[in-house]
Amino acid sequence: MLAVASAAMAEQEPTGWPMHRGGPQLQGVAVGASPPKPVLAWTFRAGKPVKGGAAVGWGLVLVGDEAGILHALDSSTGQERWSYKTEGPIEATPLLLGDAVYFGSSDARFYCVEAGSGALRWKYETGDKILGGATHVSGPDGVRILFGGYDSTLHCLDAATGKVVWTHQTDNYINGTPTLFPSGEVVFGGCDSVIHVLSAADGKELRKIESDAYIAASVAVADGIGYVGTYGNQVLAFTPADGAVLWRYRDRNFPYFSSAAIAGERLVIGGRDKQLHCIERATGQGLWKFRARGVIDSSPVVFGDAAVVGSEDGRLYCVEISDGRERWVYEIGAPVTASPAVGEGRLVVGAEDGSVYAFDLTNPKPATPP
Repeated sequence: MLAVASAAMAEQEPTGWPMHRGGPQLQGVAVGASPPKPVLAWTFRAGKPVKGGAAVGWGLVLVGDEAGILHALDSSTGQERWSYKTEGPIEATPLLLGDAVYFGSSDARFYCVEAGSGALRWKYETGDKILGGATHVSGPDGVRILFGGYDSTLHCLDAATGKVVWTHQTDNYINGTPTLFPSGEVVFGGCDSVIHVLSAADGKELRKIESDAYIAASVAVADGIGYVGTYGNQVLAFTPADGAVLWRYRDRNFPYFSSAAIAGERLVIGGRDKQLHCIERATGQGLWKFRARGVIDSSPVVFGDAAVVGSEDGRLYCVEISDGRERWVYEIGAPVTASPAVGEGRLVVGAEDGSVYAFDLTNPKPATPP
């Protein structure tokens, strides 16, 4: 059976935010305290909308844009170190692992490039666009990379060579990033209205959980329980081990595209009802709602006692976990559908104005003249 994040693998992983939602359980939780107010450290002008999340590590911010370019930016200054051009828009969050970057593109290819230079190591052809990020597992035969796509297939590749280890066919698009359970199971939802539970070792389907609606989001995992929002206007809690649905949260008739973040005993998720919802993990009871002025497709990041999330109203919000009060808001002025990333003293998010914004977490007070 494969194990997630072995000791040898952990030694190669950068600190920070190396993949979608921060780690293989996709919890959306960052280390450290959230800032009392936003202080902009730098901006980078990509030129085309940035809709995907960033990966942060090894002194880099890695993020794709609608022009199909993966940008590698200096995390301290925002200066571009290198870029790699694909033939389709990039919405997938890159995976930074060891000295390589793995990412998919809407050109139906999955790429591995060198983290230091952007030089291509290998690329892999799929049957349709790839919008979700990748994750990884390790075993006696080496590291494997897993991702899904609009070819309705979950792909498992050898990380070193890009060769296929196994594939698993579903009945519709896979939009999110697969989640890994420490027990060696891969869990993901799809537009076939099913939550799939596979063996990471061979891709064999262990069980299916009916969600009764499309799932475009990624599953967050904590304490053996998975949490995910659906296009059926619900948030589900379930146990992959036996396929049981523990509860269903429903507030209004609006779908969830955002992925949930784990905030201790609470769950925070954005909705297309323009609200950020806080749910009690044990019971599924709604605790509070924070209203933005636009749809929240961005997935929140929890760090400290607050959550940060973007909205299509052009703002980045920081909200108290305890009661949903607004701590601060930053006016970007263009829709923010990308999910924030936190690492190396930076809070990073892209926007549809074609820019990447990085906020300083190490010195939150602006410098004053002597």
